[in-house]
Amino acid sequence: MDVLSDVVAAMRIGRPHSARHYKYAPWGRHFGATDGAGFHVVLRGSAWLIPDGGEPVALAPGDVVFLAHGQGHALASGLDVPLQEVRLLSDGTWSGPPPGEPREGCADTVTLCGTYRLDRDRAHRLLAELPQVVHLPAHVGSHRSLRAAVDLLGMELEELRPGTDAIVTSLLDTLLLYILRAWWESERAAGRARGWSAALADPAVAAALRALHGDPAQAWTVAQLAATGGLSRAAFARRFTALVGEPPLTYLTWWRMTVAGRLLRHDDLSLRQVAARTGYTSEFAFAKAFKREYGVAPGQYRRGVA
Repeated sequence: MDVLSDVVAAMRIGRPHSARHYKYAPWGRHFGATDGAGFHVVLRGSAWLIPDGGEPVALAPGDVVFLAHGQGHALASGLDVPLQEVRLLSDGTWSGPPPGEPREGCADTVTLCGTYRLDRDRAHRLLAELPQVVHLPAHVGSHRSLRAAVDLLGMELEELRPGTDAIVTSLLDTLLLYILRAWWESERAAGRARGWSAALADPAVAAALRALHGDPAQAWTVAQLAATGGLSRAAFARRFTALVGEPPLTYLTWWRMTVAGRLLRHDDLSLRQVAARTGYTSEFAFAKAFKREYGVAPGQYRRGVA
């Protein structure tokens, strides 16, 4: 399994949303804090990202900013521009002024903005380690896959055509993965890789993560996981704990319960089948472990999210 894709799939809920905005100076929008995550891309012109309580970030054409933790922030043409308040609605869209259409004359700034709904109750350490604002400046030749996804998304949002809804949803999921990959690659290139960004780059730890993500039902032992990376049991346990933040089998239990929650939300499997897919030999043992993790029984959890 691809660990990064697996983690994002487990946390993402509902449909992502995106819009292309045409802006004529002066302009400014303030986005309140949310439980989700969001991004802004400057397609043309310039803008200021102003995080609540943080330092402003000047954005140039092609720049991408990602707010992984739903921090309140503003996007504006200048630092002293009055801001119009917008808020996130229950369907994942934002209230406030519509995106706008091109009018006579060229818009000063064109942006691409999007939101993702996340299950914060199962926040993965991998995303939790991201800074409040991930800024990926546009550099010639850098993050080419990310730039290509941005271009495709921008074109789809420019004109409604057959298949646009499905294409935009897929592109938004793809864009999220490209943003995360670009940031972790930048951290490693700059010698700043720590925690999960270092874990995914470590051959032994990454091999173990792929193994347990690929088959969470397997009765893994620390020795078996160590063997996937060619390390001794003790050396592997120390390295895994240092990078991931918890021992291998503790992480395995947490991941099994995360998978169980996803199956209960999205599949019609019986509790016995969910138990088997997450490494439990009996429905009773699974239900006990699930209630310890979530605070409710599996059936009650399923009814609550239905």
